[in-house]
Amino acid sequence: MGKNTVILIHGYADRGESFQEWRDQLIQRGYQVKSLSYTTLSDEVTIKDIADGFERALNLPGGLAADEQFDAIVHSTGMLVVRTWLTAYPSRRQRLKRLIGLAPANFGSPLAHRANSWFGKIMQGNRQKGENFLEMGDRVLDALELGSSFTWDLAHQDLSPHSSTSLRGNHPDTPYIFILCGTSEYTGWKKLIRRPGGGTDGTVRWAGCGLQVRKLVVDLTKEQTDTHRVELEDGEIPRISPLIAIAGLTHRDILKHPNHQVIDLVDQALQVSDDTSFREWVATSEEKTQAEWEKIAYWQQFIINAIDQRGDAIPEYEIQLMTKRGGKLEVIPEFKLDMHIYRRDRSLRCFHVNLQPILEQCLDNLWLQISTTSGSSLVYYHGLVSPSEEIISSKGNWSGAIDISKYLEAAKPKIFTPLTTTLIELRLYRQPLENGIEVNHKVCWFLDN
Repeated sequence: MGKNTVILIHGYADRGESFQEWRDQLIQRGYQVKSLSYTTLSDEVTIKDIADGFERALNLPGGLAADEQFDAIVHSTGMLVVRTWLTAYPSRRQRLKRLIGLAPANFGSPLAHRANSWFGKIMQGNRQKGENFLEMGDRVLDALELGSSFTWDLAHQDLSPHSSTSLRGNHPDTPYIFILCGTSEYTGWKKLIRRPGGGTDGTVRWAGCGLQVRKLVVDLTKEQTDTHRVELEDGEIPRISPLIAIAGLTHRDILKHPNHQVIDLVDQALQVSDDTSFREWVATSEEKTQAEWEKIAYWQQFIINAIDQRGDAIPEYEIQLMTKRGGKLEVIPEFKLDMHIYRRDRSLRCFHVNLQPILEQCLDNLWLQISTTSGSSLVYYHGLVSPSEEIISSKGNWSGAIDISKYLEAAKPKIFTPLTTTLIELRLYRQPLENGIEVNHKVCWFLDN
């Protein structure tokens, strides 16, 4: 079997030359290599623009032959570029056979929302004189923000089993996807400045690297007797590997200073030719890196989108995981959530948690408590829950709880799965609040009443 051309695609605020060590190593092993560069430090450029530019670059002189198959190795934001290209040009999918993600930013980075500060502009802004001077790439950074609408929508386009452009399944045109990430964090001043939080390689979260994504739908607009109002999809996708943990590498090291282990694993991934050899690669890679995986296998990420029955955003809400003890709901004190609210749409929120303390509790029941406020005494958000589990206020506040204990059981799927991202779609009613409100505060009424 002949080797495909390998295209190297960098990440945010970087350039193709950063892949030089990878380029040299791959050429030594007999691969033909092409490095791609693209612009991110311009406030007008989007990831969709870059994906369109990638399609054009493939077909321009210096690109590939018409319909030539290729493999891609991507770093960080480069994964979002290729995934966007795959969804925008599904008829071209048969060209890409293997996609290897090095510390991919599949669900953004905890650094993105802080990057566009004056300090960020001075440290990493565009240094070239001209119209983009000191620009940070506002639109790319918006896509990279935790819980962004871009990554939420993209996951539904290429990871949902209901999408025509899904990467699920083992269709012959579906590429094999490999995910590798270092387990070392930055130290010293780099860590002090970046402040990425726990569970990262210094830039991206381990739980947000992978693409073994599940979706939990909590639809409280459905009756309590409806068995489909709370459903959790299984996240296993046949042609996408779990996260392979590489010891001793930070986000930058895996690109600029890869060690022999990660180079060998990538070389072997580029030789995968069918489902059997893919499964063999996964099994061998997991065996070689199991000890390192176990050191980090406690982090999970949840991204929540709260909407009403019309599909409109619910901007103000809180959620808590609770357990019932002695007939009363109690907060699980060991369950500490690191929350980020997406700045452009407060209905989207990203939660990051270390599961180790809660897994040690061996809970026998689990409840999701939801609290909302409309900010008005005229309308409120609410779900269909047991009256004993809800509180309604005349000020437009509501809280209710729903039992999700069935996803604690050993059978798949489970709510707590380390090193994964779980998408949660929460659906509630938005309605006029009339009970207990004087007539002139109603939303709508007849004058003769």
